[in-house]
Parts: sequence; C-alpha cells; structure tokens
Amino acid sequence: MATVRRRDWLKMLAAAGLMSSLPGKAQAKPRSAYRFTDVRVAISPDNPAIIFDESKCILCGACYRVCNRKVSVTGHYDLAKTGDRPVCVHCGQCSTVCEGDAILNRPEWQAIQAAKARGQKVVVSLSPAVRVMVSEVFGQPAGTYCEGEVIAALRALGVDYVIDTAVGADLTIVEEAAEWVERLRSEDAILPQFTSCCPSWVKFCETFFPEFLPHLSSVKSPIGIQGAMIKRFFAKSLGLDPKQLFSVALTPCTAKKFEIRRPELVVDGLAGMDAVVTVRELADWIAAEGVDYRALQPSRYDTLMGDASGAGVIFGNTGGVAEAILRSAYFMMNGTTPPESWLTFTELRGLRGSQGAQMGGVKEATVHMTPSRTVKVVVAQGLAQVRKILGAIREGTFKADFIEVMACEGGCIGGGGTPRAKHVPYLSRAMRQARIAALYTGDTSRKVRLAHENPLVKRLYAEDFGTFLSPTARQVMHTSYQSRAKDLG
Repeated sequence: MATVRRRDWLKMLAAAGLMSSLPGKAQAKPRSAYRFTDVRVAISPDNPAIIFDESKCILCGACYRVCNRKVSVTGHYDLAKTGDRPVCVHCGQCSTVCEGDAILNRPEWQAIQAAKARGQKVVVSLSPAVRVMVSEVFGQPAGTYCEGEVIAALRALGVDYVIDTAVGADLTIVEEAAEWVERLRSEDAILPQFTSCCPSWVKFCETFFPEFLPHLSSVKSPIGIQGAMIKRFFAKSLGLDPKQLFSVALTPCTAKKFEIRRPELVVDGLAGMDAVVTVRELADWIAAEGVDYRALQPSRYDTLMGDASGAGVIFGNTGGVAEAILRSAYFMMNGTTPPESWLTFTELRGLRGSQGAQMGGVKEATVHMTPSRTVKVVVAQGLAQVRKILGAIREGTFKADFIEVMACEGGCIGGGGTPRAKHVPYLSRAMRQARIAALYTGDTSRKVRLAHENPLVKRLYAEDFGTFLSPTARQVMHTSYQSRAKDLG
C-alpha cells in the first residue's frame, strides 16, 4: 500500500506540474544534467525516437527496470564516461511501461502534412505488425486483423499511395537467405549469421559488441529496402521524379526513426524513407483530423507494391524472420520447394523458450537443410538475452548457424510504438500472443507463402537486380555498420 500511496502522491504532483521542482537525490555524478538516474532512464533532448517530459515523471522506476533488465542498456554504461551523453538503442520500451505518460514517441505525422503542402505525393508503407494492432485503439480486441481498415484510414487522411512493407520484407528474406547459404557453403565463413532487420539490435551490437559486426547480415531491414524501392522502382513506374515522393513508414517500431536517418541507407543520393509514424502517432493523427475509424470500409493497397508473401507478413513476429528465411534458404540449397512442415516451425514460434534449449529463454531448432547438412537456428527476443548469448559465444560455450534477434518481447508486435492498454501492464503477454497468432493466420491465408515465389520479387530480379547478391542487389539492398564503442567512453 505504501508504494501505491507514494505513486498516487507523485501523480498528483505531476498533474500539478510540480515534479520538476523536487530536489534531486544526491548523485554520484552531481554535474550530470540527468536526475534520478537510479530509477529512470536518461533521455537526451535530441533523441530521434522518444521525448521525455520531466514534469510528468512519477519516478515509478518502470522505465529503468525494463531498460536495465530486458533491453540491457541502462545500468550497462556510465554517464561520467560518456561525457554525460545517454546511450540509447531507441527501442521505445520505456514508453510502453511509463506510468506517468512522461515518455512518448517523438511525433512525425505533422511532417506528412507539410510535405503535402509542398505538393509532394505521400507514399505510406504499412509494416507487417501494424495490421494486427491499430483497431485495438478503437475498442477492438487485441490481434484483430485490420489491414483494410488501416489502408482506408490512411486514404481518408489524404495519403496518395498505400503499399505493403511486407514486399520489402520479401526482398530482405531472399537476399538474407542467399547470404546465409553463401556462408554455409564456404569453409571459412563467419558463423553464426545474425539478422539485421531490428535497428535497436544493430545499434546495440555496434555499441556494446562491435567485434560481432561481421556476423550481421549486410542486408537492409524491410523498411530500408522498401524506402530504396520507393525512390527507385515505384517512382519510375509512376513516371515521377523520386524527389516528388514523400515516403513514410507506418510501423510499431520507434527505432526506425533512428534507422531511416543512417547515412548508410542513402541510395543514389536520396534517403529511402523520409519519416516514420508509429501506430500511436497514427491514432493521434486520426483523432486530430476527425476521421471516424469505426465507420471506414476496408480498402486495398495500390497494386504496384501491394502483394506480399505470407513469409513477409510473419516478419513482425519473434521467430518469423528465421522461419521466413529458412523457407527460402531450403529452396536455394536444394533447388526444390520446402516440404509443408517447413511452413510451420513451432519450435521458433511464440513467447517462451524451447524445451531443452541450450540457452534459457531462447528458442532453438535443429533442422536438416540438406541430407548432409544440419543447421542450428536460434531466436532471441530482448537484448538482455542477446548479451548472454554473445558472452557465451565469446567463451566458446554456445554455437549456432543462424540467430534471429529482436529487441522487443514478441518481436515487432511488441514494439515501442504499439498501442497500450489503459492499465498496467500496458502491453500484456496476452496482447502479444493475440497479435502473434493473427500474423500467422495472415500467413496461412496467402496464396504465396514463400518470398522467392512472390511474382513482384521475380520481376524485380529479372528486370533490375539479376541474381541474388548481384552487384546491383548489393548496392540497393545491402548496407554497412560502424563501431560505436567510443560512445561508451
């Protein structure tokens, strides 16, 4: 009860705007610009993903706990050594647990209005996980599949084109599968290969474990590839100058706000994505424009980049990336379509670790890629798990051939920009499980479930890229990384 009373008291202070007047606890580093860092995360004013309103902070400690225990960032560096510069991987998990609404997604939807005012055409790409969560904001149960309604809402908001980021995911799948197969066939390849689609994980690796960067797939994330294809393929197909397009990623991921600003993603002098809008921001935008979401009739994607495979859809789930890549890697290794059993890797699905897994809390599957080649595939969710795995690899006690990493529990369906429930826990295990199940249903309902069989993917390789991992494919769909170890001081 004492804890409840303290929180109620702090909430009243926050409501009255008096939190910022509280005296700071004696700090080991009194010159720091950040107070109460023993109970809350330090957030810099220029953080591209999240913003912090100190007057609303009730010092509940929730942000510190999630960042320290699950994300493994706060508490793993020293502000005194970083020059008082907070280290952040932009996952936004602190915003999903904040009890005082002091930590929010940094809004970008107003930039879309500015682009329209400049006369640009707005293209919004819908990330896989978005289609199973937006309706939660408007009273529907968690996991309601609402793809058509979201597309309709975007059209009501004045968006010119709506396309599917799962198409970008299909391209990520085939290039990453080809890269992995190339490594598996090489005697001196760097294994395991880590996925690269989660920007929080990529920055975490760059910062805390840069020696593992050669293990990361060089393939861009689906949003990274989607952005490049909008400015390259989509604009050309419409007969438009790429500069006439303003491309937006609609996603549950706050870290994408950091990722799209990486200079490594620039192709032909143009950034692929111009803005990132999270699901929470979309809800704010809908409210601001007075759109009646509940009255909308489902709409469809624009046909040019609107048909994705089921493999691209499950990219939003923990385990979905690994499963999707296994499907295409099997084809590349054997030259035949994978058996039906390869379309449902139960060992890699869900929120809990596999029974008998070598590392507690992770999911593992050992599969026969060919009659003579067995591979071990590992799925980790939460960067604290990954820290343990990397430590074990360093010590030589953990081995694998492929490791999928997502910073957020459940994968993208649990991202820092997803809808929250009204009460603690704001993002429950049941909500995550419902969203996961809905994406797998979306996969099974697709006519095409293998990324390499997507007709558009085949067309793009035939007309533009040539073969997997070709020089053109590498120029457009691959990237590079940088050590950020210096950020730790």
